[in-house]
Amino acid sequence: MLEHQHTQIASLLIDLEMELRHLQLWRSQQPSAQALASTVPFCVDTLGFDEWLQFVFLPTLQQMIALEMTLPSNCQITPMAEGFLRARSNQALPAERLLAVLTALDRLMS
Repeated sequence: MLEHQHTQIASLLIDLEMELRHLQLWRSQQPSAQALASTVPFCVDTLGFDEWLQFVFLPTLQQMIALEMTLPSNCQITPMAEGFLRARSNQALPAERLLAVLTALDRLMS
């Protein structure tokens, strides 16, 4: 069961990266070590939500899968994404696919 869940989540993480790139939310430069060291949930004090997805969420889950670790059992990323997208409403991102990927991750890990 764990292996199947890891495989599904790994596939969704690839989809997430592709969607961030498609929406031009993928950054080529990593934030500072200080910004990444935030202890506030979602690093909201130092990173944008899209940066947190790319530089914290994705690598953490990828590492957990590679090490065959138990993944978080309560994932609620979609509401954060919806808030992020509402705040960027003036840019009109076509984010339905991004939300679908995050919703699928939430369901698999909850």
